Amino acid sequence: MSGDPASARLATSLCGVELRNPILAASGTFGYGVEFESILDLNLLGGIVVKGLSREPMDGNPPPRVWEAEAGMMNSIGLQNIGVRAFAAQKLPALGKFRTPVFANVFGYAAEDYVEVVRVLEDHDGLAGYELNVSCPNTKHGGIFFSSDPGLLAQLVGEVRKAVKRPRPVIVKLSPNVAKIEPLAVAAQDAGADAVSLVNTFVSLAIDVHTRKPRLGAGFGGLSGPAIKPIALRMVYEAAQAVRIPVVGLGGIGSGEDAAEFLIAGASAVQVGTATFWDPRAPLRIARELDTFLKRKKISSVKELVGTLDWRKS
Repeated sequence: MSGDPASARLATSLCGVELRNPILAASGTFGYGVEFESILDLNLLGGIVVKGLSREPMDGNPPPRVWEAEAGMMNSIGLQNIGVRAFAAQKLPALGKFRTPVFANVFGYAAEDYVEVVRVLEDHDGLAGYELNVSCPNTKHGGIFFSSDPGLLAQLVGEVRKAVKRPRPVIVKLSPNVAKIEPLAVAAQDAGADAVSLVNTFVSLAIDVHTRKPRLGAGFGGLSGPAIKPIALRMVYEAAQAVRIPVVGLGGIGSGEDAAEFLIAGASAVQVGTATFWDPRAPLRIARELDTFLKRKKISSVKELVGTLDWRKS
């Protein structure tokens, strides 16, 4: 295969963290990372964002949890995970043997949940940073989502920021299920976030016409994959125009040119998620394809692509 995921053309950084390439494995689709060790060389990835971590283990939602849509997939996993303490004891040491930066995805139902997960992880080495999943409901505020209320989001980010004592960036993962993304991105930035990542999945519904029941056990699910890419690109561009901090783009990336589109829209790095269900080596393949694209276009550094969308009429 042409292209080199460790090519000098692809070298970049995110919030001071050096990346071999700008292609990260997204949270929720790459497990805890170590499960893929026998399938691909984890040292060649730009980064790994591990499966979401909560204070206590979670069993997740009832099956079925995944449904293949016409141009992507729906999932309702329910954030199943082993809990932050088990992760720190069992998974994090195994990740330590790889050179690839590892980011912990953190979630909760109230600000103190996020803070406790971060507090536990602060006692352990081996992490490059945190990604806060703010799409979970805050039950102490009547089910309001952090991701749809700038005030609540700012409060959460501020409390987590105070809990981080190590030089680890805090990335806030934003939901697309909002009227406008800019106020949320700005709120995260002003509260101390080092970067924002977007987008998460779109709330969706699939129905079995024969049984007249939802296709997923929990009813609603999150739509991801190629179907959401044009919307994700638009929201990444809008967020990048609104903030001074880096933006990490995701949503339907399946090729090197897809990744290039997100970079051109303003992302400093991208995450690959759903594509790994069809091709577990997708992040490496996409990095190689991106390197081939840069070489073909005679671009010496991937950084030259970032934020170069040209609106002028041809």
